Formats: sequence, C-alpha cells, structure tokens
Amino acid sequence: MSARRPNILLITSDQQHWRTMGFLNPEVKTPHLDRLAREGSHFPRTYCPNPTCSPTRASMITGKYPSQHGCWSLGTKLPESEHTVGEDFAAAGYRTALVGKAHFQPLASTAEFPSLESRPIMQDLDFWRHFHGPFYGFEHVELARNHTDEPLVGQHYALWMEEKGFTQWRECFRKPTGTAEAQYGRWNLPEEFHYDTWIAERTNALMAQYAGKGEPFLLWASFFDPHPPYIVPEPWDTLYDPRQITVPDVTPGEHDRNPPHFRLTREEHPDFTPWSESGQSLHGFHSHLRSRERKQSDAAIYYGMISLMDKFIGKILDQVDALGLAEETLVVFSCDHGHFYGQHGLTAKGAFHYEDMIRVPFLVRWPGKVPAGRTSPALQTLVDLPTTLLSACGLPAPRTMVGADQLPVWRGEQESARDHVVVENRHEPTTIHVKTYVDERYKLTVYYQRDYGELFDLKDDPGEVHNLWSDPGHAALKAELVMKLLFAEMGKEPLWMPRVWGA
Repeated sequence: MSARRPNILLITSDQQHWRTMGFLNPEVKTPHLDRLAREGSHFPRTYCPNPTCSPTRASMITGKYPSQHGCWSLGTKLPESEHTVGEDFAAAGYRTALVGKAHFQPLASTAEFPSLESRPIMQDLDFWRHFHGPFYGFEHVELARNHTDEPLVGQHYALWMEEKGFTQWRECFRKPTGTAEAQYGRWNLPEEFHYDTWIAERTNALMAQYAGKGEPFLLWASFFDPHPPYIVPEPWDTLYDPRQITVPDVTPGEHDRNPPHFRLTREEHPDFTPWSESGQSLHGFHSHLRSRERKQSDAAIYYGMISLMDKFIGKILDQVDALGLAEETLVVFSCDHGHFYGQHGLTAKGAFHYEDMIRVPFLVRWPGKVPAGRTSPALQTLVDLPTTLLSACGLPAPRTMVGADQLPVWRGEQESARDHVVVENRHEPTTIHVKTYVDERYKLTVYYQRDYGELFDLKDDPGEVHNLWSDPGHAALKAELVMKLLFAEMGKEPLWMPRVWGA
C-alpha cells in the first residue's frame, strides 16, 4: 500500500433514517451501501449535532457545534469568517471539492447577510457558469439546492442538464413562483437527468482528474435524497409495493408524559402559535396525522429514492476501484439528520429528539486500516468528523475544533473516544431552544426556560415510549444527567490558543 496520505471521499445523503439500509432493514434494497458496510465498519450510534440541514452541515466542515460556529438554525448562514476543514486540507496540498448540496447559507439575502444560495442568485445561470469557488474551504464547487421538484432548481445542476441537451428541464420542476402543484410518486424527470446522476458523474470526473495528476483530494459527494417531497423517476417509483412495507405508529398514551408540542401533533388542527415568536414557520409544528395507507405510500417512495441514490453511490465506489484508489482512499458515508415515517406518530422532521431524528447512518471504509464487517457501539457525533479526517491524514486539527479524534475507534484500536454526545436544536430564541445529552444508556432533553423535558432509558426502553422526566423514582437520575449536560457544555468550549504566560 502507498505511504502517501490518503484521499478522503465523503458521501452524504439528506434526511435518511439511520436504519434504512438493507443490512439493517431487509425491506430496503441498498446493495452498494451494504457492500460498503461489509468492506468497512458500521457505527450505528452516530449522532448529528442538530437535526436540521444547515447547522449540521456547517458542523461537518468546522468541527464546532451550531451554537459555536454561528449557523444556529435553518434560515441562518455559516459566517464566511469561520475556519473550515477544507482550508486545512488545501494548506497540506490536497485538492478540495464539493458536488451537490451545500446549504451553508439561507434562501434569503439581505444587505447585512448576503447569501450566494439565495433567490434570485441561485437561478442566475450566467453567474454559476463562471463561479466554482472558493466556497467555505472548497476550491471547487458544483452546487444545487432543490429537493426533488422544488422550484429552487438552478445553479450548476441546471447548467449540467442544459449541457446534456435537456433544455426542457423546467417542465419537470414546479414554477419559480411556486404556483405549480407538487408532483407525488412518479417524477416526470428522466433518470438520466436526475441530480443523483449529475452528482455521481461530476464526482467521478473530478476524482479521475485528481488521480490522473497524482493529487490527493478531499471530495464531498452530497446527495439531496431521500429528503421529501416524495417523488422519484420511474421505475423507482414502483420498486416497492406499499402494501408490503412495515410502517411504525404512535403507542397509545405515549405523548401524555411528553412536552405539549408532542401531543399537539396528534390533533387535526393544532395551534402552535405560542411557539413561533418570530412568525416564521417551524419544522414539524403541524398536524402529523396520516392514514396507514398514506404512510405506506410515502415510505415506498422514500425507499425508492434511497435505492436510486444507492445505485449512484455504487457508481462512485466503482470509480474508486477503477482508478486503483481503493487502498489509499478513506470513504465515509453519512447523513445530516434523521427522518420520521410513522415513528411515534410523526412524519419528516421537527424538534422531537427521538433516536429516529438525531441518529444518522455512518459507514467507514479504508482497506487495511479500518476492520471490515465490524459494527461498533461507540458513540460518535458529526462534530468529530473534521478532527478525525485530519488525523487520518496525519494533519493536526485547529484548536478551534472541539470534536474528538475517532480514528483509533474507526481502526478498532480503541473502544470509544467519548462517553456522551450533545445535540442542539434552536429555531426560536426561547420556545424552540433544546439541548439533548446522550450517554451509553440514557438520554436527557432540556428545554430552555421550560419545566418540561424528556428522560429515556435507552436500554430498558429502546422505543422511547416511557418518558421518565416527571417520574419521582428517577428524580436523582435526572439531576445527575442535568449536571452531566452542564459539564458537557463546559467541556465543549473551544480554546483558540494555549495559555502562553502567567499574566
């Protein structure tokens, strides 16, 4: 094996439940992710730092929590002044590129907070024809922002479709004004022009370019699926029979002991006004009532989106092999956050910190370095990712990064690198301001300036049905976990420089 520093290939999905891989759930077909698991290690207890897109994606390149790097919610941006891991790799001679979804900036732009990912810039094809970076430490980017047929389509993805001769692509997406009705189930977009095809093709082209020059690379293939809306090109829309899909549901009475916004999701016309201080919409704060048939139909398309994405992940893995890079390429597959498709009676996402929402798929392959076919129960968070990738390449992590070095755990040399993880969630200054502490057995969720919360015993109650927050018999445990959360918060404060003198 070459003694050169390894390449880094990061592959991510968007809003994928951690169990929706074939080797964990036989109802889902993911032969290429299954292959990645066989050839590498699986870490099922990996958590996102925030169960929404922008904050977690920002953490994945800064090694900081959302409360530290500044992109604290959807609709905020990662400050351009934040140091990112791409800068460290570039300084070490790596080529750095991102293809697909970035979502480091909001859809709106103001004089004080301009955003390249905002309307109307994202649909100004002349701009994107000439812009490929630098962007947050990536010297080269090829971006898109839409989920399925959303009217946000544009940027480099639209240019690619036109270069392929598909000039009528606008007919497959909702109009920019949002007046066209969303599609469901079968998408009228041919698979050859789907963004999965684009991401795989452009990722493989860049990989070949770098390999041809003998240049090490940090390459992020950032897929958009299986994030709703639920549509996928044929034949993937009929790959799964909805009647054969097992969908979970709420356990009667489980939300009686939960915070009030959980119970309101079970109403047909809930009033969430008290939670929205800014008047902005809040993810998940709506009725989650769905018929079993609709949940099965949604899940069938959701699984189809995953299987289509898996096909193109396979094409990327095949390119690694074809270029002779397998032995010297560290491949990581993960996701920004989870998804509900019936668990606890919930759908999609929101401020509900169940394992379904905050755990993410996590696979690592590095032949000869990372054990094959292993499953590790070690706690991990995506905040650890930059520190660990740098460590794998023999590069020091900046002092501003607060993540743990998981490389000894990935290599099977150490059982764990941390005894807890912290998950943040903040949509509003006070009403949606949540911190969750998770250790090997317990999970505690605290709401800012609220006397309600959540406490689950993940060993005795893995389904998280019995909230022990108000149980007198667990008062001492709750107090202990609150103290541990405080210690965890203190422990993750970054120290940007060492103390160099006594005064």
